[in-house]
Amino acid sequence: MKINWGTSIVLAFISFIAFIMYFVIQMNADARADHELVTKDYYKKELAYQNEIDSQKSAYESGAVLTTQIVEGGLLITFPENYEYNQITGNVSLYRPSNKQLDFDLPISLSNTHLLIPDNRLLDGRWDITINWKYKGKTYLHKEKLVY
Repeated sequence: MKINWGTSIVLAFISFIAFIMYFVIQMNADARADHELVTKDYYKKELAYQNEIDSQKSAYESGAVLTTQIVEGGLLITFPENYEYNQITGNVSLYRPSNKQLDFDLPISLSNTHLLIPDNRLLDGRWDITINWKYKGKTYLHKEKLVY
């Protein structure tokens, strides 16, 4: 059987479409390519975004800047030393963009000006850290992206 040029073009298109469909199905079925890029209740969080901006601004203006550093035992969060640590309350949220099962929240309870998140809770990779904290009725916010 002799194949003319029209049949060759149709076979080439069918082969190309089959090739693309193979990769589309492969990527949809592979669990390693499953990334949740949006948090739960995304729109509700978007409405409260101005409060976040105000909290970050008040932290910057009052000098209530937090520092985070990776130490041997885990992630060390240092609160301002001129604040009384026993009056600081709040929450530390760690969000993992690639796997929502690794997300967790920790309440802030300090025995000094430092908070240590243990090494066994943090896997290597990117983390988005959000620290909501209050001191004497004033709300502060610290956000940071960290590669652990």
